[in-house]
Amino acid sequence: MRARLLLASSSIFSKRCGDLEVSSFGVMDDGRWDTTVEEVDNHLPSSSSQGVSELNDVEEDEWEMVAKKGNQFVINGQPFYVNGFNTYWLMVFAADQSTRGKVTEVFQQASSVGLTVCRTWAFNDGQWRALQKSPGVYDEDVFKLALDFVVSEAKKYKIRLILSLTNNWDAYGGKAQYVKWGKATGLNLTSDDDFFSHPTLRSYYKAHVKAVLNRVNTLTNITYKDDPTIFAWELMNEPRCTSDPSGDKLQSWITDMAVYVKSMDAKHLLEIGLEGFYGPSAPDRAQFNPNSYATQVGTDFIRNHQVLGVDFASVHIYADSWISQTISDSHIEFIKSWMEAHIEDAERYLGMPVVFTEFGVSSKGPWLQLIIP
Repeated sequence: MRARLLLASSSIFSKRCGDLEVSSFGVMDDGRWDTTVEEVDNHLPSSSSQGVSELNDVEEDEWEMVAKKGNQFVINGQPFYVNGFNTYWLMVFAADQSTRGKVTEVFQQASSVGLTVCRTWAFNDGQWRALQKSPGVYDEDVFKLALDFVVSEAKKYKIRLILSLTNNWDAYGGKAQYVKWGKATGLNLTSDDDFFSHPTLRSYYKAHVKAVLNRVNTLTNITYKDDPTIFAWELMNEPRCTSDPSGDKLQSWITDMAVYVKSMDAKHLLEIGLEGFYGPSAPDRAQFNPNSYATQVGTDFIRNHQVLGVDFASVHIYADSWISQTISDSHIEFIKSWMEAHIEDAERYLGMPVVFTEFGVSSKGPWLQLIIP
């Protein structure tokens, strides 16, 4: 999820392809998301307050953990279908009393139109309103007023959360911040990709994982790792390791972190946060990549998702950023083949559900008015 993109996708769906669960998330900036949901909400037969009342009538024992059975998400053995959205800013808005109501509003609106899963950040490293001020040092007010509140409000409106644990990009800290922290202690680090290989930086990340998973929510008194409100943990938003095109460095990190997360929390689902680029392990699939560079960013869709502990696959779609900003039939052709390839791989090779967790178009394209009149 990149701040430079204004994401305008409004299609949000979940469907079955054979026995495979295929889900997709629409991604909005906050302004567009509000408009979209309000427009739909105006045509609903019942009011939001009625919807909340109905949600509150749901028995607590029906709020069970989402699990995976083969290629299908399930709750109590019954299929669970994802209708999802991304709202990365929830924790930052919740940290400020003047904007906290926006969090409640988003969940209320999402629930009223039948959305079931929200993907958001469970990190803010060394930045404005930081959750983690320095390695292993947290702002308790941000934990309590922000992340605890987000999880609590999601539960109230029966929205499940995919919580991402750090960022490949600089926004909200991410791996660059971990490297800065390491350099400040005198570590000899030469690249932000040292995040994936240096043992000290790995220990910093593990400490953050431990702090979040073992956190007892001050508003619900439920430990995060025991809370069914959390649909899944995401290791990282869009991990890339361009310094090692072989993919070995990132593969080692994913393997280490997947085992670590599962050793602490075997109940929740886990995903990596990948964009879906094919790498060296599947040269015949590289034809589906948007460009030749995608093969060189250190990720490997099939190999990465074969790591023990990873429960479902993630894919992103940004045709205009990856191919060109001039919209054409080539975008539609790419998206069709991109989706079909990953659906096939998830079913045939990985044996797991696949979720298209981000898709959108850039605000830089002059053709945006064709999509948003």
